[in-house]
Amino acid sequence: MKLFIKIGTYLTLIIIIAVFSFNYIIINQSNKFLYDSVKDVPSKNFGLVLGASKFGYYGGINPYYQYRIDAAFELFEQRKIQKIIVSGDNHSKGYDETTAMAESLIELGVPDSCIIRDYAGFRTLDSVVRAKKVFNCQELIIVSQKFHNQRAVFAARFYGIDAVGYNARDVQTRNNYTHLREIGAKFLMVLDLYCFNRQPRFL
Repeated sequence: MKLFIKIGTYLTLIIIIAVFSFNYIIINQSNKFLYDSVKDVPSKNFGLVLGASKFGYYGGINPYYQYRIDAAFELFEQRKIQKIIVSGDNHSKGYDETTAMAESLIELGVPDSCIIRDYAGFRTLDSVVRAKKVFNCQELIIVSQKFHNQRAVFAARFYGIDAVGYNARDVQTRNNYTHLREIGAKFLMVLDLYCFNRQPRFL
């Protein structure tokens, strides 16, 4: 019994060290490609807006969603991007992130002809890989909150995309679940890229 406890303790320590090491690697490697000011962002042909639910759990517009839309429109308005890929989850008739994002951008004044809809962006990795392999994007400005952009830009550059991130405004909340979940997501991203060679659900 003591042997099993010792082995379990060692394995737990190894996992904890790996989780925080992988997070450090992603953050350290990607932060130099992230921008908070639209003036500083290098111009690219394409912007990639990562999906989020339009509405929050308790009703009303989800601020993560709204801030990403605002950031994407700002890039387009300042001529930093020419086309916008909206990539989100569309797993059922009642849930369609992609259409919602497209409609929100059109309401702000982005021409429909400048919007590319990716209905199979089920995960961040799917959105990034599909941008290159389906929509032939060799360069991107990825739009999301900073904690999310770190992971997305890391994956994009792993696949040889000349990618930078434009950080949408973050959401101030007492609930840190989203940021805690991101720690695990970064850990899994490294495993997906370097160990499992995981590919998008649809190409």
